[in-house]
Amino acid sequence: QVQLVESGGGLVQAGGSLRLSCAASGRTDSIYAMKWFRQAPGKEREIVARIIWSDGSSYYRPSVKGRFAISRDNAKNTVNLQMNNLKFEDTAAYYCNAETRYGTSSWGQGTQVTVSS
Repeated sequence: QVQLVESGGGLVQAGGSLRLSCAASGRTDSIYAMKWFRQAPGKEREIVARIIWSDGSSYYRPSVKGRFAISRDNAKNTVNLQMNNLKFEDTAAYYCNAETRYGTSSWGQGTQVTVSS
């Protein structure tokens, strides 16, 4: 089992930046990929970015590509999401997710990001 704790959300003006962090504990040796999802009120949860734990290869949803950057620190078992040039439509609860090599998945408690226009 992998436990996840997010931090770094908050309120920011459009065009501003925020950095989210997710600290993993437990069976971190089993992690295959780390992902950030978000969910806005009344909308479905959607993937924002993903990073493969072993080689750092990444994926971004098109609407955040070029503005967001996902990174990992294997030694500290953390994954970060640097969010620049934030837009009103980025407002959502952001969730960290860990996918293991065994196909199991763990979620953090979420952190709120609010972008004022």
